[in-house]
Amino acid sequence: MTELPLLCPGCATAHPLSERFCRRCGMPLVFAGVDSESPVTERHARARKIRPEYARGPLVRAGAARNQAEAELIQGMLLEEGIPSLLKRTRGFDVPDFLAAGPRDVLVPQSGVATARELLAVPDAAAEAEAPPRPAPLRLIAALLAGVALAGALAWVVTNVT
Repeated sequence: MTELPLLCPGCATAHPLSERFCRRCGMPLVFAGVDSESPVTERHARARKIRPEYARGPLVRAGAARNQAEAELIQGMLLEEGIPSLLKRTRGFDVPDFLAAGPRDVLVPQSGVATARELLAVPDAAAEAEAPPRPAPLRLIAALLAGVALAGALAWVVTNVT
């Protein structure tokens, strides 16, 4: 059995197993070996969550967010379900790319669009096209008519009194 050398997490200096603290900076030493079970990077950890059946096809817009923070929250929700996603600034919003403000499009592969829209409760575009337009609420129409009548009565009073 070969023993792994110890490393300083502060200055990355290697030390023999007989040492407990770094001679340079005094930090406690840690083993230099890498556990094969743990992911190497954050990207590797994210890739392990993606389900292959949701990673096929071209990218399609599955949803939108008002800003980068909301878009990253949506991206995290999709990743928990195994759906990979990409964030892209919405076209026509002219703010420098380094700012977090501004709407974002959430793009997913074609095979994961239905699941992503269901998860995000985004209505399907085909279903919206088939639905008849909703009539204007009667209360709004009544309020507008009452306002016009009030304005006409006020105008009549002003012209007849003076």
